[in-house]
Amino acid sequence: MQALVLAGGKGTRLAPFTVSFPKPLVPVGDRPIMHHLIERLRDAGFLDIVLSVNHLASLIEAYFGDGSAFGVRIRYTREERPLGTAGPLGVAEDLADHFLVMNGDLLTDVDFAALYELHRLGSAPATIVTYRREVPISLGVVVDDGTGHLAEYREKPVLSYEVSTGIYAMSREVIHHLTPGEPLDMPDLMRRLMAAGTAPRLLRHEGRWLDIGRVEDYQQAQEEWERGSR
Repeated sequence: MQALVLAGGKGTRLAPFTVSFPKPLVPVGDRPIMHHLIERLRDAGFLDIVLSVNHLASLIEAYFGDGSAFGVRIRYTREERPLGTAGPLGVAEDLADHFLVMNGDLLTDVDFAALYELHRLGSAPATIVTYRREVPISLGVVVDDGTGHLAEYREKPVLSYEVSTGIYAMSREVIHHLTPGEPLDMPDLMRRLMAAGTAPRLLRHEGRWLDIGRVEDYQQAQEEWERGSR
């Protein structure tokens, strides 16, 4: 089974940790975050891994090499310019009929093999793994009745959203919606699939998921690791 891991971003929201290191090499515990991810993919049976790299790519390539030290085969797609989160699909070679795509800065217990099989047996060209995220609002929220008068007053509500985890299962047909070398992000690709009448499937994950995109997320990951959460 095959997985494409997106590892080309600059990780500006995680500065200063990413000044000298690409975000996938920022350590969690005693190893870089993408080291943990590659091991989880290997253990789930994903032995063909493509890394899409750009920012500080040589450091990532030096660390992971051809993947033999991890028990997998690793190939690289070098972006000549930043291609976003979906653009790398348009230049990746030898994509399988079905494959996973994910960001390289994730800590999660998603069952990758089950995700792959669920998608393979379905009819949608893409499956998005989602997560329920609650956002507390520390202010009183007022609702207008349409005439300039108060209709509802909510004191410090907690809003709940279904968010993308940055983990996808896809079929090779999605590349027909891409132009090679075109910068494109995943939301735009998903909208193209919807416009074509082939809406992606949603699959909610109820377990563990951390996207190490911000300093506070990184601190949480370190704290969980120190508590022995893996």
